[in-house]
Amino acid sequence: MKTHTFTCEQRLDAPLNNVFDFFSDAHNLEAITPPFLRFEVVTPRPIAMQIGTLIDYRLRVRGLPIRWRSEITAWDPPHRFIDEQRRGPYRLWHHEHRFEADGDATMAYDEVTYAVPLNWLLHGFIRKDIERIFAYRQEQLEAWFNR
Repeated sequence: MKTHTFTCEQRLDAPLNNVFDFFSDAHNLEAITPPFLRFEVVTPRPIAMQIGTLIDYRLRVRGLPIRWRSEITAWDPPHRFIDEQRRGPYRLWHHEHRFEADGDATMAYDEVTYAVPLNWLLHGFIRKDIERIFAYRQEQLEAWFNR
């Protein structure tokens, strides 16, 4: 299985605990996911985040309805957590979120290791989608924290 890595980082003008609290609420994902995905968290509130927590989502990828389930496989507040796809469109999705205090601000880092079916045919399209999704996410986080 061919794997790929996507990384990004962003400085957010908020204290570490505030940023981590935002990311700890899975329902906030709806606010930072592009509208074209029609992303919806299906798991009802409150979601108690910890190792082993399962979260279900509904979304559309290029118009196709997708159900996605992720599991929290690492939980280290307020510094990091990992979510991994358990059901969804990828052969592998391992997303590490890391947070570091930077004075009164916070550096947020994302590292996604992923694999796609029919890699030779689909990876180029999927990589562009991932880049577009994270660019939107960074814009929304900028508006949320850097007002």
